Amino acid sequence: MKDVAIEARGLSKRYGDFEAVRDLSFTVGQGEIVGFLGPNGAGKTTTMRMLTGFLPATDGSALIDGHDIFAEPLAARRAIGYLPETPPLYPEMTVQGYLDFVAKLKDVPRGERAQQVTRALERCGLADVRRRVIGDLSKGFRQRVGLAQAIVHDPPVLILDEPTVGLDPIQIREIRGLIAELAAPKQGAARHTVILSTHILPEVEAICERIILINRGRKAVDQPLAELTAGGQSLEEVFARATTHDEADEGVGEAPPVEEAPVGEEASP
Repeated sequence: MKDVAIEARGLSKRYGDFEAVRDLSFTVGQGEIVGFLGPNGAGKTTTMRMLTGFLPATDGSALIDGHDIFAEPLAARRAIGYLPETPPLYPEMTVQGYLDFVAKLKDVPRGERAQQVTRALERCGLADVRRRVIGDLSKGFRQRVGLAQAIVHDPPVLILDEPTVGLDPIQIREIRGLIAELAAPKQGAARHTVILSTHILPEVEAICERIILINRGRKAVDQPLAELTAGGQSLEEVFARATTHDEADEGVGEAPPVEEAPVGEEASP
């Protein structure tokens, strides 16, 4: 296997007697593009928040680029670019001003900051709106700004949670193309490792090489996409079979909303 960029070891999250995620383990190699699938309430967002250090695990550990997210949170989070379902934007700031602010938070050296901000603007197709106020942008462009804040410090690992939710078909195609370019950049640039959390199957088929599917907080499938569909079965059939065969696991799923760490805490990317 490729060098490991992400490793989850027995991750679990409990809220009292409720298990949102149960004993979840997997690895993602450097440069892989992995679709993290599951029905609503399967534990996807809870897992993403544990991997990024915004939610403590009840049990288990996670390594990001060799750093334990719980024992070495600063080093691990520097290696992550995270786009939550609701991007952590400040609507009153300009696009360039916001990205410069994020670059400071991400400890991008002063001498490299302007170059990194410009690079993120160009890669995300934002150069022409760099002086626009974020609150005046369309949802598609705001999502681009969210991706730009995730890559402005050039992290080796990108964790994207429902990146196309709420977008129209044209915006969805644009964002998918942008994610694919980030994962496989032109001109020999370093390739990012990408985990894409979604329940939109065409998104996975368009972008991802491998599937990790969880159901009721536990891993149900971990296999290359080509192997899953090699026998002529569709990803939809794989998804349906994996999420319906084990009805005995009642009570395992996503954490209750009242217990979720509010996305607003993400305002400091």
